[in-house]
Amino acid sequence: MMSDGHDESDAGEEGGPDLDAIARASADAMWANDPASAGLGMMLLDVGPGYALMTMEVTAAMTNGHGTAHGGFIFTLADSAFAFACNSHGERAVAQHCTITFVRPGKQGDRLVASAHEVSRTGRSGIYDVQVSVGDEVIAEFRGHSRTVGGSWVE
Repeated sequence: MMSDGHDESDAGEEGGPDLDAIARASADAMWANDPASAGLGMMLLDVGPGYALMTMEVTAAMTNGHGTAHGGFIFTLADSAFAFACNSHGERAVAQHCTITFVRPGKQGDRLVASAHEVSRTGRSGIYDVQVSVGDEVIAEFRGHSRTVGGSWVE
């Protein structure tokens, strides 16, 4: 995985938990049980506490009647990045509410990159923003609300 700028030396201050290691272990456990993301050709490039970076190429089977990337596939990539970000703290979390705004269309052959970042996390609820881009151009903005459901990805 590539670095996302998290400093692992800060993660385990004063004998505390290594938050980057928890995020990676949670992502590994989730990925092992996520045939949907893998089946669509998604790749998890990076993960850290409250953060995930994923990519997917738009194939011919992902285009709609307009010849552009079907919004459902763009949403699915954003939702997957959101899932890895909101589960990165080791607690099992699910989507409670999600919205997406499509800024411009994607097209066949585009390499979509979804970057998910934690906005807030309090109690059992979290809010995460995901930008989906092609190169330097943002094509969609996604906001997801998460809810922890009990259980842990790591022991």
